[in-house]
Amino acid sequence: MLPVVSVGMIEASITRSPSTPRTRRRESTTAPGPATAADDALLQYARETGGSVYHQAGTCRMGEDPGAVVDSRLRVRGIDGLRVIDASVMPTLTTGNIQAPVIMIGEKGAAMIREDARSS
Repeated sequence: MLPVVSVGMIEASITRSPSTPRTRRRESTTAPGPATAADDALLQYARETGGSVYHQAGTCRMGEDPGAVVDSRLRVRGIDGLRVIDASVMPTLTTGNIQAPVIMIGEKGAAMIREDARSS
């Protein structure tokens, strides 16, 4: 898995570079500070201080394998009549905002409920 690097880390690394024009260089930063110039040190700083600003999702993963909480029709395994129809069913997280995928999950889930009601 590739390490996640924030824009701030990239900017910190660029602004400290000797090849950056002096007018763009920063003399100091608040954090992680000028002593943290190496990539490994920047990654360690990110691991120690970073947090998520993303909407959490993927806590009730959908799939057909034994580790999945819900099946492909959004039914909770082992509990009849219960479905999960929200961002928690995403097997992996999207790289962008989750609003559109969540709307699609809701629309598809509603359609599945209607289909199942018609067939029973």
